[in-house]
Amino acid sequence: MRVIIESPYAGDVEKNLNYLRAAMRDCVTRNESPYASHGLLTQPGVLNDDDPEERAQGIALGFEWRDVAEKTVVYTDLGWSSGMRAGVEDAKRKGRPVELRRLGRPWS
Repeated sequence: MRVIIESPYAGDVEKNLNYLRAAMRDCVTRNESPYASHGLLTQPGVLNDDDPEERAQGIALGFEWRDVAEKTVVYTDLGWSSGMRAGVEDAKRKGRPVELRRLGRPWS
């Protein structure tokens, strides 16, 4: 099953990327194929999340993948970001299921 991961990125980026990797691992253990634009498109030399135009572009590009994903999974241990909320709204607009998940501790 193809899933889109929603999890925090901005703020403590290192911690949030570690959390994202744990979320991706969780998806893999469920036999899901995860996609996380905030972990991919923010790589050095791709898009700059601190630039509002590039951030908006990255969000829009990530939303394109929702058309081929079966579900959006939202990892909430670290709270909710504005990008996560936007992703859930996009999933609802597109009629895609949304599942909330927690990894608990330890995940780092």
